Amino acid sequence: MINHVVLFKMNDFPSTEKAAILAELKLLLEGLEDKISELKYIEVGLNYETDAKSFDLALISHFESLGDLEKYKIHPEHVKVAERINAVMAARAAVDYVF
Repeated sequence: MINHVVLFKMNDFPSTEKAAILAELKLLLEGLEDKISELKYIEVGLNYETDAKSFDLALISHFESLGDLEKYKIHPEHVKVAERINAVMAARAAVDYVF
């Protein structure tokens, strides 16, 4: 199994707007579970501290193989969500590992 972990840091937004955007992104990411068969598990967490200097959103997802992860990355539903995230993201960090 492959564990795909991604952290996102949002651009600067007023607190209320930032909270709304993060809630939207959480729903969009979680919605991929029913749309992409290669996605075996997904967990999306929002940092409880909205004004933290650290990352704002964490994505943890599992795939049976690196090939399945690659299919996920180019899947049209994932691409749509990634485009929305890229529009509001300041930084991203990721790691993929076998577990």
